[in-house]
Amino acid sequence: MSTSIHKTKDGSSTLYSDTFEQFYHNPNGAATESLYVFFEKSGLINFLKTADSLTILEVGFGTGLNFLLLLDILKQKDIHIPVEFWTIEAFPVDTETAMQFDFRDHLVHPGLNDLLPSFFSDLNPGLNTIKPLKDLNVTLNVYFGKFEDFTAETLRADFIFHDPFSPEVNEELWTDNIFKALAQFSSPEVVLATYCAASKARGAMCAANWKVARAQGALGKREMTIASLSEEKLTDFKRVNEDRLAERYITGDFD
Repeated sequence: MSTSIHKTKDGSSTLYSDTFEQFYHNPNGAATESLYVFFEKSGLINFLKTADSLTILEVGFGTGLNFLLLLDILKQKDIHIPVEFWTIEAFPVDTETAMQFDFRDHLVHPGLNDLLPSFFSDLNPGLNTIKPLKDLNVTLNVYFGKFEDFTAETLRADFIFHDPFSPEVNEELWTDNIFKALAQFSSPEVVLATYCAASKARGAMCAANWKVARAQGALGKREMTIASLSEEKLTDFKRVNEDRLAERYITGDFD
């Protein structure tokens, strides 16, 4: 896939995909939006205060930014619990491109930025397991391939970062079947966070029996979406009408 590197308005890097004709991140601030959507609004940072382990499933590894931010948070909070980070990427970037990524200004430990190329080096189709740091009990599992081919029988995610290209250009990763599959990889208390607020995407989640809520979006975006298999996880958010959205999705009202 053909890409070109860009600097977003907060100084952090992103890529532009010529194939999908979209940026990988919000051009107003890649790192700023990722921190807000996946770590703050999802409740992950609060979760870490009392957690004895953490499992994350990410759809769309992209530049590796979300994993890098996680490492930085664990180091700055001196958290040494076992962490499993699973991520699925059909089009991983090469190491030469990864060497150009710069997220240093958004890291408490900017030296972590130098690890980025190692996340992408020697990736083989299928599952790749990486232990990036000796001082953290973190395992990075990169699945190089399509979501439809991904399997992990023991995976039960506490958090899902749903971060593929938007439904307008990558609709196959926003269907009810995708969200049904994600539920199978999830713990009962899972929280799914995504930058997307499209009604059809929310309808797909509802049709897959997720509980779905609106949240304030990042960097000028009006809304984002938080979902869970547990209603209790959404008490601080405004829920959508799941039955109505599911019905509209199933009957093709969004097509």
